[in-house]
Amino acid sequence: MNEGIQLGLKKNWKQFTILVIINAFVGGMVGLERTILPSIAEIEFGIAAKTSILSFIVVFGITKAAANFLMGKMANRFGRKQLLIIGWIFGLPVPLILMFAPSWSWIVFSNILLGINQGLTWSSTVIMKIDLVGEKDRGLAMGINEFAGYLAVGIVAFLTGWIASEWGLRPFPFYFGVVIAILGLVGSLFLVKDTHSHYTSEANQSEKPLLKKLFWQTSILHHNLGSVTQAGLVNNLNDGMIWGMLPLFLVIKDYSLAQIGLVVGLYPVVWGIGQLFTGKLGDHYCKKDLLFWGMFLQAVALTGLLFFNVLSLTIVASALLGLGTALVYPNFLSAIADSVHPHQRAESIGIFRMWRDLGYAIGAILTGVIADFFGMENAFWVIISLTLASSIVIKIRMVCEIEDRKRISINIFWSR
Repeated sequence: MNEGIQLGLKKNWKQFTILVIINAFVGGMVGLERTILPSIAEIEFGIAAKTSILSFIVVFGITKAAANFLMGKMANRFGRKQLLIIGWIFGLPVPLILMFAPSWSWIVFSNILLGINQGLTWSSTVIMKIDLVGEKDRGLAMGINEFAGYLAVGIVAFLTGWIASEWGLRPFPFYFGVVIAILGLVGSLFLVKDTHSHYTSEANQSEKPLLKKLFWQTSILHHNLGSVTQAGLVNNLNDGMIWGMLPLFLVIKDYSLAQIGLVVGLYPVVWGIGQLFTGKLGDHYCKKDLLFWGMFLQAVALTGLLFFNVLSLTIVASALLGLGTALVYPNFLSAIADSVHPHQRAESIGIFRMWRDLGYAIGAILTGVIADFFGMENAFWVIISLTLASSIVIKIRMVCEIEDRKRISINIFWSR
C-alpha cells in the first residue's frame, strides 16, 4: 500500500466534504432548468410540439453520455481533478445563455455545454469519492454524493419556479447559475486534490480479476453489470419524461406555476435526502433487493402522477417517485464498483453512466413522439411499463455480489 495513503470516510473527511459541496454545485446547474424551461419554450418561443420542446433534453442526454464515456476512458490517464476543472469551464456560459438566448436553438446549444459540464464534473466527483473511501463505506459515500447533488437539483428547481412566478421566466431565475458556476470552478481549482494515489493503493490490494471486453460486460453480458446498466437507462428514461413532460402535464391539470415548482422540486429533494439512508442500506443489504424495490416504486409513483388530480395526492406521488429513485441511484454506482477491479472502476462507471444518461435522450424522443401523436397519457403508460419491466429484469437476473449481505424478504416473483 502506498506510504501515507489511508482509505476510509473518516480518514479522508476533509477532501470528501469538499467534493460533496462541489457536487451540490453540479446538481444546482441542472436544477436551473427542471421547472421552467418547457414553459419558456411554449410562452417565449411559441413552440407547441412536444418533440421540439424536449429537444433540449435530447442533446443534453447525448452530450452527457458521451462526456461520461470519455471521462471513464481518460480518468486514469489524465487525472480526476483536471477533468473536473475542464467540466466547470464548459459550464460557465450556460446560465448566461439561458438568460439572454434570442432563439430556442441557443437554449439547445446551452444544453450541449451543460451535458459536457455534467458528464465531466459529476463523474469526477463520484469516482474521487469512491477512491477515497474504499469498499467498506462505498454505499454511504455514494448516498452522500447523490444526496448533495439531487438535493441541490430540487432546491434550485423549486426556487426558479417560485422566482419565475414572481418576476418572470427570464432572466432572474438564472442568476443562481452564474454564482454556482463560478464557485464550482474556483473550488475545484484551489481546494480539490486528485485521488490517483488512493485508487492505485486499493488496486494493489485487490484480488478481483480484470474483465475482458469491459464495454460489453458492463453494457449487457455480465449478470450484475448488465442488469444495473439497463435499470440506469430506464431510470433516466422516466426522469427525462418527468423533466420535460410533467410540468406541461400539470399545466393541463390547472396547477399554478408555483404548485408545479413544488411538485417538480419535491421529487429530487426526496431523492436527494433519501440517499443519505439508502446508500448506507447498500452497505448492509443485498443491492439486488434495493434496486428491484426502487424501480418497482417508481412504476407505482408514475401511475399516481398519471391519475391523481388533487395537489396533495400528486405531492405524495412525487415523493414516492423520489423515494424509489433514492433506493436505486447510489446503489447503481456502488454495485458497479463492487463488481469490477479498481483499475477498471472509472471506465466501467463511465460506460454505465453513458448508457444511463442516454436514457434522457431516448426518453425525451420516445415520450415526445408518443405525446404528439397519441397524447401525453399514452406516453406515461409506455414509461410506466418499461420501468416495471426493468424491475423484473433485476429480480430475475441479478445476484448478491457480496454473500453476507442481508436480504429484503418480501417476496414478489421469487428470490435468489
